[in-house]
Amino acid sequence: MANPAVGRWSRRFAAASAWFLVAVAGARLAGAGQRAVVTLALFGVAFHMVFGKAYLLVPSYFERVLAAERTPAAHFALSVTGTLALAVAAAEPSDRATLAALGGVAWVSGVALFLGSLAWTLRDNPTGSATGTGSARATDRLDRFANAFVPVSLAYLAVGSYAVLARVTTLPTLLDGYPPRATHLLAAGSAGLLLFALGSRLVPRFLGGDAPLAFAAALPAGAVGPALIALSLGSGWPFRLGAALEAAALVAFAVGYLRLFRDSPTARIEGESPSRRVGEYGILAGVVSGALAALVGVRFAVVGLSPALLAVHRRLALVGFLGLSIVGFAYQFYPPRMGDFRGGSDRGAFVTIGLLAGGLAAECAGLLVGDEMVRSAGVSLFLAGALGYAYVLTRVLVEK
Repeated sequence: MANPAVGRWSRRFAAASAWFLVAVAGARLAGAGQRAVVTLALFGVAFHMVFGKAYLLVPSYFERVLAAERTPAAHFALSVTGTLALAVAAAEPSDRATLAALGGVAWVSGVALFLGSLAWTLRDNPTGSATGTGSARATDRLDRFANAFVPVSLAYLAVGSYAVLARVTTLPTLLDGYPPRATHLLAAGSAGLLLFALGSRLVPRFLGGDAPLAFAAALPAGAVGPALIALSLGSGWPFRLGAALEAAALVAFAVGYLRLFRDSPTARIEGESPSRRVGEYGILAGVVSGALAALVGVRFAVVGLSPALLAVHRRLALVGFLGLSIVGFAYQFYPPRMGDFRGGSDRGAFVTIGLLAGGLAAECAGLLVGDEMVRSAGVSLFLAGALGYAYVLTRVLVEK
């Protein structure tokens, strides 16, 4: 069992992730540049939830206990500081080189603590042959298969973080230092693959069904695709192959989730009629967004880049697939009905998911048709949903 202090810091990472989602919407509404928004969405929203839950889930899924239990506290300070510094510096990169370098050092220092603590914890079970499952043999086989991809995700995190640091310091860059290469390594290779690996274990248990074969198929494709995309971004057969593999992974995971969502029994809540847990709808919106992002990405590989579609792809991948999935998993781990406060209910949480998903859809539609009013309306809806989500989750975490 994890140390209670680790659980407390895990909740603080989750709360930070929620408020970074508010910052993403606010930055978009204020017209902040692409790099600043990507930094807030990827480093702030996605990785703060990844870090917080990984400190708890990865050791337990490898049948271990986190060895360096003081690491999350130091990592939290470095991670928040690094994310904010990099985001602010990205708004005016020519004027804030020192701030960017400090942010990169803080971010990578936190990542080093994170990776070092997990490496030491898993040193005698690096591939996850011991799963901590204690269930049927078939489930244990799938758990071992999913565990094997966790180190691959962590390797992507190490390489992608070095690429970020090299871009803002004098260290040798990876390839040409083109920022989207690091973004794909971190977003698809690290956060996305870890979502596949941990989700393959979590989702069947959340929904009460057997893990579909599609989850297993998503893992190897999701492990290879990001590397090919990052190395050959924009041209050549490696780029097309990487896009096809990443699309296959996203679609396979979405198909597997949809099948479980359709077939799963509804949860029975004491004193209420049968109903689904609200977090399931957030994950549903996330995986559908991921499948759409995959289709747009394949179009890039086959037809070529389009500025409008590139913006839509970025929104669907970072804010849709990663962001909405994280919202769903957060509501699964920390059910809103646990809170004794106004809005602390599944109905209130469902409204926040609807605002987030509807706002993202409207923004993407506005980008596609070139209508700034529709785009701004979508961002405003998304901001309202983000504020509601951050409020509900923070109140639940405080009461917990």
